[in-house]
Amino acid sequence: MPKRREQHRREPRELGELPYADHLEPFEGRLAQGGDYDTVLFDGQEFEDADASNARFMESAFTSVTFLGGRYRRARFSDVWLNSVRWVGGDLTESTWADAEIIMSAPAGTALPGAEMNHVTFHRCKLDSVNLRAADLREVSFVECTLRDVDFAGAMLTGVAFPGSTLERVRFDKARMSRVDLRGAVSLGISDGYDALRGATISGVQLMELAPMFAHILGVTVDNG
Repeated sequence: MPKRREQHRREPRELGELPYADHLEPFEGRLAQGGDYDTVLFDGQEFEDADASNARFMESAFTSVTFLGGRYRRARFSDVWLNSVRWVGGDLTESTWADAEIIMSAPAGTALPGAEMNHVTFHRCKLDSVNLRAADLREVSFVECTLRDVDFAGAMLTGVAFPGSTLERVRFDKARMSRVDLRGAVSLGISDGYDALRGATISGVQLMELAPMFAHILGVTVDNG
């Protein structure tokens, strides 16, 4: 069997450590539908209501970039590195992310329904009201992140972990899980989808915290009288 890639890496890479760092060329111009961006450095730009649907980003880096709204449906992000990126709103429906490292970034109100993520690591990010409904996440790690009002309803989660992360009002309704590791989560605030945790691993302490909701789902009455 091929060796599994390193998961849950605690310290993200610096820009200069990327294998393609010496080949990066500064971005100039505007994003376009179906654009092809290979070994491009996006540094400090602000993109407002851009339309880069079906665009392809490969071996590219984003640092201190802001995305305001915009359409990125079915865009492909392969072997990309994002550091201190703000993504406010925006439509990334059915976008594809592979071998991506996302650091100290803050997607808020961002729509990623039906997205595919494969070998993606979020480091110390703040995800607020992010829509990942029906997404397919494989070997994805949220390391020391805050996930607030994130919606995984109907999503497929395989090999997903949350070491050091805080979950607040996260939804897992009708999600399907395999090898999902919740043990490292600092806080496990789930608003719905407790019955979708089949296939997840939790700690004994988390079991005690979740016991009342599990009892409710099973129709068990707990009476200490």
